Amino acid sequence: MEAASGRKGGNRRVIVGASLGNGLEIFDFTVYSFFATVIGKLYFPSDTAYGSLLMAVAVFGVGFVMRPLGSMVLGAYADRKGRKAAMLATIMLMGLGTALIAFAPTHEQIGVWAPILIIAGRLLQGFSAGGEVGAATTLLLESAGANQRGAFVSWQAISQGIAALLGASLGLLLTSVLSEDALYSWGWRVPFILGLLIVPVGVYIRRHIEETHVGSDSAAAKQAPVREMLTRHASDLVLGILMIMSGTVMVYIVLFYMPTYMMQTHHVAAPTAYLLNCLAAAVQIVAVYLSGKYVDRFKRSKRAMLFSIVAGMALSYPTFWMLGVPGHLWLAVAFRMLLIVAIGINMLTSTMLIVEALPRSVRATGVSMIYSFGVTIFGGSAQVVVTWLLKATGNPMAPAWYLIGMLAASLAATCVFQERRHA
Repeated sequence: MEAASGRKGGNRRVIVGASLGNGLEIFDFTVYSFFATVIGKLYFPSDTAYGSLLMAVAVFGVGFVMRPLGSMVLGAYADRKGRKAAMLATIMLMGLGTALIAFAPTHEQIGVWAPILIIAGRLLQGFSAGGEVGAATTLLLESAGANQRGAFVSWQAISQGIAALLGASLGLLLTSVLSEDALYSWGWRVPFILGLLIVPVGVYIRRHIEETHVGSDSAAAKQAPVREMLTRHASDLVLGILMIMSGTVMVYIVLFYMPTYMMQTHHVAAPTAYLLNCLAAAVQIVAVYLSGKYVDRFKRSKRAMLFSIVAGMALSYPTFWMLGVPGHLWLAVAFRMLLIVAIGINMLTSTMLIVEALPRSVRATGVSMIYSFGVTIFGGSAQVVVTWLLKATGNPMAPAWYLIGMLAASLAATCVFQERRHA
């Protein structure tokens, strides 16, 4: 009885410890997006409000540029020195980046140093996020029993959904109860400061979890993990990036971009758009959790992944089309929630396929590189591309066609990818 209780306690510690870092990343992502207008005016003064917003969004994108570098440096560190050591480094770096943003004086107070501090914070966040997902996901997989891998790994995506939900809810609360002066003076800093409280908790928990892998010092293990990924596992790297693309473009367009699209293209009220996003995040959490249970029971990650992509292609057009039909917002919401279910299935199964296919010696590096390059290339560009397509074509269905095209490419890559299960 005591042994079973100890294992359960250890499992909870592993799940919470591994999930906190990625959760903090997505929480900061959501909050920064929510308060981009405020940050733009305070730190990037311009002749127009649009100019300030554009610069704030551009700085937000700087974090994506640092992800690939972080994935190679910190991912290799996790494969050489251990998952636990890398996870301690990533959460402390992430906390430092968040602190720079939370406490940075404004442009009015210190001039050009203000935007430099914000940029430095985003660079640190992007670098740490690049290595976080690989180290944390591999630790979850390697800590799980043979029939618990899906359930354990699902918490990486579940933490993202919970963080997005909390970030959006807190943003809504602050903008609803605070005056504009209070919001610009101190209110926008509150979510970042609250996020910082996670860091010492995360460090404490991560110090007390069991290590699952430390690299060997043998001659056979001397090859750098990054070099090994680029030579021996090049096909897995390329196919993995294309597979990750499907979930990435769906998340960044259907979840993150959708409120802006609904408000600007179809004039849906802002509170309604943001509340629907909270609902979408909740649906995603449930879908990921149930997908983990399915994978553990039936061991069919690839089949479920293919289903999620086909479902995404089938649901993309009606989701965007119904938004333009007067009086049928509820039907558009229903289609969107079904699409969110497909996203949840995709997030879990794509991760499982990739992390199980890679051997332990390069697993953290491979997962980090695949995820970071996929998110940087296809996630960082998704909203820019869709916005450009809408303006260039004047067609409100442009986002749907872009989604379908990206999903078709991901479907082909998934069909080619060979499903394997390394210990």
